[in-house]
Amino acid sequence: MNEYRTLVEHYENKLNEFGPNYRGMDWPNEKDLLTRFRVLTSIVPKSQKVSILDLGCGVGLLVDYLYTEKLLDRSTYLGVDLSSKMISAAKHRHPDQQFLVQDLLVEPLPEESVDYAIMNGLLTEKRDLSQSKMKQFAKEILSSVFKSCKFGMAFNVMSPHVDWKRDDLFHWELDDAVSFLRQNCSGNIRVMLDYGLFEYTVHVTREPR
Repeated sequence: MNEYRTLVEHYENKLNEFGPNYRGMDWPNEKDLLTRFRVLTSIVPKSQKVSILDLGCGVGLLVDYLYTEKLLDRSTYLGVDLSSKMISAAKHRHPDQQFLVQDLLVEPLPEESVDYAIMNGLLTEKRDLSQSKMKQFAKEILSSVFKSCKFGMAFNVMSPHVDWKRDDLFHWELDDAVSFLRQNCSGNIRVMLDYGLFEYTVHVTREPR
């Protein structure tokens, strides 16, 4: 965890500056955040009762969306984050939901203990981490999370196909990401680049959709 502490500290600084909202999670606007939630959660079946892991949950903004879309009417939620400050704020915002401070690279969840995992923004910023170190983190956490999923996971990263790349963002080459996922998680991969943002979202499922 220590080598990734720079990421935790960045988001905690944003939380201190802006409070428990989209700006406090370092998102530029709420409209695009809702788009991200829509694309990520489209992996979750609308007609089944499922369990959802929200990794890198921050202050629990995904819960707001799940309530709005009535997805929590038939599902259970677990939010996990490295930051105790984030989890404290999340529990204050949503005392009826379960939140944990846990490093899944040190203490993974049991295998197939959740149905679906959602990772929004967990792999979009690298701050002062090197590209290779961030890529290593991405591969390690995705491997760990997929083992804990019974059905599948969804995550987003910055697209490498942009006019210019920011040094503090994680632009992951699509071929490398897909190759890794096929070899270490599943060959059932859906990549979405059609929602108007400079990123892409990946759904990885155990069975074909």
